[in-house]
Amino acid sequence: MIPLRDNAAPRRLTPANTILIAANLAAFIYELSLGPRVVDLVGRFAMVPAAVTNSLSMHSLTWPDSFAHRSDIFGASIRPAMTIITSMFLHGGVWHVVGNMLYLFIFGAAVEYRMGTSRYAAFYFASGIAAALATILIAPESRVPVIGASGAIAGVLGAYFIFYPRGRILTILPIFIFIQVVEIPAVIYLLIWFAIQLYAGIAAGQQGASMGGVAWWAHVGGFLFGIALGPLLAKSRAPRRR
Repeated sequence: MIPLRDNAAPRRLTPANTILIAANLAAFIYELSLGPRVVDLVGRFAMVPAAVTNSLSMHSLTWPDSFAHRSDIFGASIRPAMTIITSMFLHGGVWHVVGNMLYLFIFGAAVEYRMGTSRYAAFYFASGIAAALATILIAPESRVPVIGASGAIAGVLGAYFIFYPRGRILTILPIFIFIQVVEIPAVIYLLIWFAIQLYAGIAAGQQGASMGGVAWWAHVGGFLFGIALGPLLAKSRAPRRR
């Protein structure tokens, strides 16, 4: 199902959502400019669950008295954790970034309109962090790099599910060899989307998460996080639609 537009957002270009899309596209253009050297970029800034797991366990160690050694240990423990944020701006190909940005463009504006710009920006990054932690929880020893904004975007979808269940999503729906353009209620569209992610995550299990491919559990974790946190960040009264 390919979404084309929704009927819930009074404005399509909202400040934070537009900046996030522009930042993701700019990062991807930079990736393309690197050519084969992009492997080094991914190696530095992609999230590796095992590295984050090991960095978190380092906090339980007894630190040496030397300040220099303390700084080394602190740097070694904080750098992998920072990749949870940096990995959100990396993508593995044209279709990866186009698909993610399409979903963010369609669903993000309405959620930002309901939350406000600053809350929405904080919510987006919090969703990405929650999605990354879900991936780490499922495959804590995985050494496969994880990249992409889909976990954060899943949080946006979860909030949209709560805010606009009666919204309608204009959707391209392939049926065998035919292409249909239909309007689907948002609650149905997002329930189908979530069911696919959950089924694929269960089918893949820990092995699938460890071997790479789609980070299904990041989508599941981000979506559930968006459902839980979204209502807490909503404005007290929904702005009147134009």
